Parts: sequence; structure tokens; C-alpha cells
Amino acid sequence: MQAIELLHNRVSSPVLTAPGPSDEQLQVMYQAAARAPDHACLRPWRLIVLEGEQLSKLGEVFVAANIAKNPDLSEVQQQKILHKPLRAPMIITVVASITEHPKVPQIEQIISAGCAAQAIELAAFAQGLGAMWRSGTMMFDVTVKASLGLAEHEQIVGFLYLGTAKKIRTVQSVDSNQFVSHGNVLPV
Repeated sequence: MQAIELLHNRVSSPVLTAPGPSDEQLQVMYQAAARAPDHACLRPWRLIVLEGEQLSKLGEVFVAANIAKNPDLSEVQQQKILHKPLRAPMIITVVASITEHPKVPQIEQIISAGCAAQAIELAAFAQGLGAMWRSGTMMFDVTVKASLGLAEHEQIVGFLYLGTAKKIRTVQSVDSNQFVSHGNVLPV
């Protein structure tokens, strides 16, 4: 797949099934992540790969985190939350691992981690895999962060669900005039 074709046609795949990425496909994705913009070569991210039984355990953690916030969570809601990580055969949790640096502010390091996540998604799509970047309150939950072994200076930037797309979504054309403007710098 040519690079421009990839960039113009990548879509999220919300419904994923087995098989998940092979070891070789994962290595391609990791190499793509390593090419993310990275001021001062801090590599301010790390990846936590979950599959198999680890996905069920993550679901249990999600339920515990939600019950801590809402003890009256119904059994139906608990079951729905429990099964969320099972929507794909693999999840890569992308973590921004912030380092104090005099020239690289925290926000730049978080954006770099986000670029690594996007590179993984692009590499997955280029290899014929489906991917869905999921976010939400679980990214910021202390129970979830502790269960994944995050340090105080780390934060989750997304859960990348990976597998085989059950259904290929059609690409919608986009009018760039909706989000591009040409401005002038005003004098101070």
C-alpha cells in the first residue's frame, strides 16, 4: 500500500475478531511507533500488550473501577463493562511516560505518545489489520492505572484494539475547507 493511499483511506474498525496481529506484524507496528516525532529522543511512551486471559482481567479491573465510582451499578451494566476488552483479540495500551526535560514540555511528550499510537494504527491498517483507538474515563482511572503498573509520571493516551476487521467501513470523502483556514499574523 502506498503511503498517501494509506493516509487517505485508513478507517477505524469498531468490530474486530481473531486472528490478532502476528509477531511479525507487531514488530512492524513497533518500528512504526519508534518513528513518531520525538524531540530530544526521549521516546516518551511505552506499550502494554494484552491478549487472551489478560483481556478478561482488564474487564474485571474496568468493572471494579466503575463500581468504586457507582456502587449501585446494575448487573447488566457490569456485564457490559466486563466484556468491553473482549471486543478485539489484542489491546495495546499506549502510555505517555513523561520525563522532566528543560526543552520538552509535558504536552509535547503526550503528543509524541499519541503520534506513536497513530503510527501503530497506520501500520496495522497497512498490513490488512483492523484497529480502533478507544479512550474514555478508564484512561484516567487510578485503579486501572495501578493495575497496569503505571508510575506516577505516566498516563494512558489510548487503548488500541487490534484484530481482523469483521466489516470494512467505507471511506467518506472529506472537504478540507471545513478545517483549514489561511490566517494572518496580527501585530501586537
